[in-house]
Formats: sequence, structure tokens, C-alpha cells
Amino acid sequence: MKKTSILILSLCLLSGFSKPKPKVLIIGDSISIGYFPFVQQELSDKAILVHNPGNAEYTAYGLRNIRAWLGTEKWDVIQFNWGLWDLAYRKPVGNDPMHMDKADGKVTATVEEYAKNLDSLVQILKSTHARLIFVTTTYVPENEPGRFTKDPENYNRAAVQVMKANGVLVNDIYGKSKKIHKKYGLRANNVHYKPEGYKELAKYISRFLEKEL
Repeated sequence: MKKTSILILSLCLLSGFSKPKPKVLIIGDSISIGYFPFVQQELSDKAILVHNPGNAEYTAYGLRNIRAWLGTEKWDVIQFNWGLWDLAYRKPVGNDPMHMDKADGKVTATVEEYAKNLDSLVQILKSTHARLIFVTTTYVPENEPGRFTKDPENYNRAAVQVMKANGVLVNDIYGKSKKIHKKYGLRANNVHYKPEGYKELAKYISRFLEKEL
């Protein structure tokens, strides 16, 4: 090795030179907000992770905000999920326009609308040239007031077709989320999780993300 090369290598080591960490943007609902801190901690030495501000809610809301969430940053990986809000049935009651009611309410987005919106979102995300990962919708317990237990599977099926058509990776956590919810669900009528549940979900998110960094 030439003396010049040795000198450059030595200077790099002394200055703490290292390859910049990849930048990861996670876009998603309250479930992703719940597991995000655990994923961020798990991958802190491997990547810089950022979650979109607030809750990404439903796909139509995502279409209105996606460009602002992307900003001007150069993202290496973008993980995204929608679904639980899209398949929710709501009926405004008093001062609560988001009141959940699967008996008399109206679904936020049909499966067909959901798939169409997802495809539009994917086209925007593909323009970033980032590595894209879609995470499937999580489990809905039987007694949830605004969602039907069977719907996540239907919406996930449609979403996976969209992702396959666009060459987007899919991290299918639905089955895992069902098992985790049985043990660490917040309540029997709630789609959310106790901290232990989010920590378990984070393991599957972290492992998948790490392979794509």
C-alpha cells in the first residue's frame, strides 16, 4: 500500500470517519406510532429513523399530505401503512364527527377505493427512488365498535396486489399482530396494544427493516 493511502486511512480513522447512516421514513397510523420508539431504539446504531408528524390516518388523508411528509429529504428507505382508518365505519354523533359505528355508520373507504388510493400513493413514493416497504394492516378484535374483524384480511389482500404490481416489498405482520393482540391487546374491543405489544410488533418491523438498510 502506498504511503499516501496509509496516511489517508489513518486520518479517516483518527477523525472518526464513517459512512453516513441511511435515513428511514416511517409513515403510518397509531399502531406505527406505538411501535416506532422501540424500532428507533433497536436500529439507532444502524439508521436515522423519522416518523411522519402525527397520524397518517386514511389513504385519502395521506394523498393530501404525502408530499409535505416527504419534504426535501433524501430518504433511503420509506416504510408505510394504511388500512385501519380506511376500513373503519363512522357515524357523526353530536360534536364527534369521527364516532365509530359499524352497525349504522359509513365505511371510510371501500376496498376498491383503498386500493386505488394506495396505488396513487405508491406512484408518489416511487418518485423518491427510496426502497419502499409496505406493512400490512393489523388485527381487529371482535368487539371493536367501528371495524369488522374480517376486513383487515380483505384490505390486506387488495393492498398486496397493488404492491406486487408496483414491485414494493411487503412486511406482512397481520398474523403476528393477531397473536400479539391476544396476549397484549389494550382491550378486547380496541385495536391498540399495551407497551409490551408494541415492543413485540417492533421486533418484526426492526428485523425486516434491518435487512433493507
